[in-house]
Amino acid sequence: MNKIRKGDSVMVLAGKDKGQTGNVIRVMSNNKVLVENINMAKRHTKGNPQAGVAGGIIEKEMPLHLSNVGLVNPATGKADRVGFKTLEDGRKVRFFKSNNEVVDA
Repeated sequence: MNKIRKGDSVMVLAGKDKGQTGNVIRVMSNNKVLVENINMAKRHTKGNPQAGVAGGIIEKEMPLHLSNVGLVNPATGKADRVGFKTLEDGRKVRFFKSNNEVVDA
């Protein structure tokens, strides 16, 4: 179980986009995440007329390391640390360490 999952709202803690928030598009196996409209880079692509792909300059999200993003706590609006605990019914859930509020309802 990962501390950050696809669809989570995260805040960038370090780097050029520090302080910005966005939703996780994809969690990669090498401890990196793609965040919507964060860490954008321009990519020069060559067109392919057979595949119908136009060439040009495309802006796309580049991966960020998991250590540089934090899950946003809706109660405070800030990035917060996440832990795991097991509920009485046996489910393993994530919780915010600042206020012990469960992330996964």
